[in-house]
Amino acid sequence: MRETALVIMAAGIGSRYSGGIKQLEVVGPNGECIMDYSIHDAIDAGFDKIVFIIREDIYDFFKEIMGNRIEHMCVLYGIKVEYCFQKKDDIPEGFTVPEDRTKPWGTGQAVLAARDVLDCPFCVINADDYYGKEAFRKVHDFLVTNEDPLSYCMAGFILKNTLSDHGTVTRGVCKVDERGRLLDIVETKEIRKTEDGAASGDQVLDPNGFVSMNMWGLKEGFIDILKERFIEFFKNDVAADPLKAEYLLPILVGKLLKMKRVTVDVLETSDEWFGVTYKEDKAQVVEAFNKLIADGVYQNELYSDLYKPMA
Repeated sequence: MRETALVIMAAGIGSRYSGGIKQLEVVGPNGECIMDYSIHDAIDAGFDKIVFIIREDIYDFFKEIMGNRIEHMCVLYGIKVEYCFQKKDDIPEGFTVPEDRTKPWGTGQAVLAARDVLDCPFCVINADDYYGKEAFRKVHDFLVTNEDPLSYCMAGFILKNTLSDHGTVTRGVCKVDERGRLLDIVETKEIRKTEDGAASGDQVLDPNGFVSMNMWGLKEGFIDILKERFIEFFKNDVAADPLKAEYLLPILVGKLLKMKRVTVDVLETSDEWFGVTYKEDKAQVVEAFNKLIADGVYQNELYSDLYKPMA
């Protein structure tokens, strides 16, 4: 079976979170954060490598709170762990960082930061989103059975199950054909709950429609596409909006679909998403994990139910 990697994007500044590092908020009974549950589910599904994409300035803190503990556990299970840094000045040759630019370049650049360690199919996730066991199993199975280098997949979540009670969210709103293939994806900001479902500005959205939560199953050749399109991004998007332009995975995938360069299977998952977009979300997330533990989905000692550690 082919090696597969889990890429965890944990470099986000978290501007809607009222300070702090939301990716490291404790939500489990023994100090676990949401990433712990994703790592557990990924190992259980068969992933062989964990790649953390973080900011260099939080490396020591991240290692102390999260990394050292995960590294110790992964050694027991024969899982590799890598760290990569998303940096504002990691840009294509021949370009310069615009004056007054304060943040990195988005999720596409985040994955590109791991280019030197991704030599196998991989799954990309956000650090602060809970996806559920089914999504990891489906993405892993796709990556190890589908050999087409330009065939990707995406975990499909239902919009109404991904909204926050405490503010607006950004989601990749998807159009899917009868075969379950992604036709288009539109990065949609400021989505809010309404009495009838959901809306963004004056646009009414289908609450039962598929959205992307940035859980992608990608092949190693995607790195070359990321490099190529990053140059185009700087030529066009950065030139037009140097301070706010972002190189985002949903937008890039949407462009590739329109160019018919790739296909993306939407893997429907019945697990309910939850996350900590806002500080006020934390209490609901803690309650949700307590219920999952009470229902036997997870053990109180999170990693204790995995397969036998290596001798």
